[in-house]
Amino acid sequence: MGTQRTVEPAALVAAARGGDPEAQDALVSAYLPLVYNIVGRALNGSVDVDDVVQETMLRALDGLGGLRTPESFRSWLVAITMNEIRKHWQDRQVAPGTVEEAEELADPGADFVDLTLVQLQLSGQRQETARATRWLEPEDRGLLSLWWLECAGELTRAEVAAALELSPQHTAVRVQRMRAKLDAARMVVRALRQRCPELSFLTAEWDGRPSPLWRKRIARHVRDCARCRRDDLMPAERLLLGIPLVPIPPDFGATVPTMAAPTPAKHWWQHAATKPLVAAAAAIAGPARGLGALG
Repeated sequence: MGTQRTVEPAALVAAARGGDPEAQDALVSAYLPLVYNIVGRALNGSVDVDDVVQETMLRALDGLGGLRTPESFRSWLVAITMNEIRKHWQDRQVAPGTVEEAEELADPGADFVDLTLVQLQLSGQRQETARATRWLEPEDRGLLSLWWLECAGELTRAEVAAALELSPQHTAVRVQRMRAKLDAARMVVRALRQRCPELSFLTAEWDGRPSPLWRKRIARHVRDCARCRRDDLMPAERLLLGIPLVPIPPDFGATVPTMAAPTPAKHWWQHAATKPLVAAAAAIAGPARGLGALG
């Protein structure tokens, strides 16, 4: 791919929009980790994470001509990412709000929660928070994926609101509701390790799969149980502060999303059946935090 140039973000976007393949590769290298983390956490291990991420980057690069200002590239890219996530839900007829249906599409070997725990070596309440995300509805996981990155310093609230197509005020309300569910799920994760006899009786018929119904039932027990109830939960935003992006797996980019219409042959994503430059960009960007120079 050549030596990556040090270019100001606006100049890099402008060069990519002008058709410079090296600039396009640099954009992919810089922003692929961000898109991968948003999609991975929102879909949590869906077998289609790879395709959704790649389709997002393809649409972004193919639509650069419609970008009003190069300075708004990141916000624009995050909005495209969320649109692709919504499209995934619609195409799979997964109604946001049903964890059970979403889990049927998941690949246990690619669970994003496990990747987060292993790759970032989280411990304590950070680990509990990551595990708690399994108990959220798909729509809330989509919001969490953005809010997590806001807390980590990768996105601004304005970018989160733009991606959700909501006002900052409405976004704040949505975030607060999601946080309440996340905190309840954190208490559930902790309580399930306490071996409380009453909780064991309550969950005797539970199949072990996280769901909104069981989150509510177990959280209700926790609030009324002196053994399970704990008052030392740190605010989630403090736990997520400064957590880096999950590195992209080495084999990412080995598959090719189906394009609805042909694109010009000169574009870099058509050069080989396995998209080697996407994989190469992932290999370069994966170990790094990825966005410092272009944020």
